[in-house]
Amino acid sequence: MIEQINSYINRLKKALDNLDRKEIEQFAQIINQARDKGSNIFIIGNGGSAATASHFCCDFNKVASYGYDNKKRFKFICLSDNIATVMSYSNDVCYEDIFVEQLKNFVQPEDILIALSSSGNSKNIIKAIEYANQNNITTIGLTGCDGGKLKQIAKFSVNANINDKQIAEDIHLVLCHLLMQISCAQN
Repeated sequence: MIEQINSYINRLKKALDNLDRKEIEQFAQIINQARDKGSNIFIIGNGGSAATASHFCCDFNKVASYGYDNKKRFKFICLSDNIATVMSYSNDVCYEDIFVEQLKNFVQPEDILIALSSSGNSKNIIKAIEYANQNNITTIGLTGCDGGKLKQIAKFSVNANINDKQIAEDIHLVLCHLLMQISCAQN
């Protein structure tokens, strides 16, 4: 068991060491500019990535915004969170459209779309990014593995660059906390 523990921790440390710091800096700049402009930041994910998307909303809307009454606050909106809406689109339209249809209701120029996918190939994520790109919305992909199609089509990307979905998801949560701390320091 110790061997398994050490292996996981060592792979996680290596993945953290291999992160492209410029990609992270660019990600931080984009979301802080969105906050300063008052833009919405939509975030999406499936499965564990949906939970991480919710976590981003919690940390940025509360922790990185609370107590800053005289300054700009983040406007994170997780499109994975409204289960009734997700299920309605899944049942009545199709699962591939659960995010793009919500974006059609809400997205405005200068908004941001962040998509989390450890494989980078989830069809509903890809469809949402394609829609956002067609409507001149800034898109950011957080991926694992080789980044899949998401890394190729998102305007900006941070890739965990490891072929292990659990470690990729760990990295995405680390990015959430790292960027939140950067944003708190700059607000």
